[in-house]
Amino acid sequence: MIFLKNYKSLAFVVFLFLVALIMLSYSAKYGQGGGVFKNIVLETAAPLQSVLNSSVTTVSDAWKRYVFLVGLEEENKKLNKFIGYLQSELITYREGYLDAQRLGEILALKKSVDYPSVAARVIAKDQAALSKTILIDKGSAHGLKKNMPVLVPSGLAGRLIDVSWHVSKALLLIDENSNVDAMLQRTRAQGIASGAGYRGCVLKYITRDQSVAEGDVVISSGMGGVFPKGLLIGAVSQVEKPHTDLFLNIRIAPFVDFSKLEEVIVLITEDGK
Repeated sequence: MIFLKNYKSLAFVVFLFLVALIMLSYSAKYGQGGGVFKNIVLETAAPLQSVLNSSVTTVSDAWKRYVFLVGLEEENKKLNKFIGYLQSELITYREGYLDAQRLGEILALKKSVDYPSVAARVIAKDQAALSKTILIDKGSAHGLKKNMPVLVPSGLAGRLIDVSWHVSKALLLIDENSNVDAMLQRTRAQGIASGAGYRGCVLKYITRDQSVAEGDVVISSGMGGVFPKGLLIGAVSQVEKPHTDLFLNIRIAPFVDFSKLEEVIVLITEDGK
């Protein structure tokens, strides 16, 4: 039904167009002189011509709008492409800025330690439940040896356990096989900081009579000959005093975020093997 209605409307418009065309042709042919019929033709043709002119104008305007919209769409595509390019450049520049910032911190750390050191990039991680190790892109060719300490700006990260020519493996501080001679910075009470996996570290062998509070800083004690004295390990996060045990249960929150290791330095100590 809608199709028939539209078809009838179209046929009516075509009919009006033909009538107007015939009248205009007649008027042009017999334009000289007067007469009632001529006046009728002119009076009838004028509205039809106005309708036709309006239709032509409408079609012309619609075409112009179409051309404008097509051009606008192309311009929009170009702008979106340019915006994508700018976003990509921004990400690249931001990554470069963050790299430079981290490298600046590593260089500052190298200058602050009392030992020669080698900067290295982390190239792989093993974050299994029991094993917490990383691979770095430096090895014996750069003077590295087993047991050399691995540091980041926030503190002690671990020590080297395997060294090849250009690659080394480091055991992280939170690995359950990691043990560091440590002490409480405030009271100087000494113990062993052992890795506890996802729980961080625990400080062992601190007797019940020692003063320990949450927030106390734990540092390396320098005992054992592997880690120099004073390296930051973490802060006490929990203290429990068992009724029967001689030692306190002390949990440490490491200062190092081991999930974000990218660059490290290795201290060239005499105790490396």
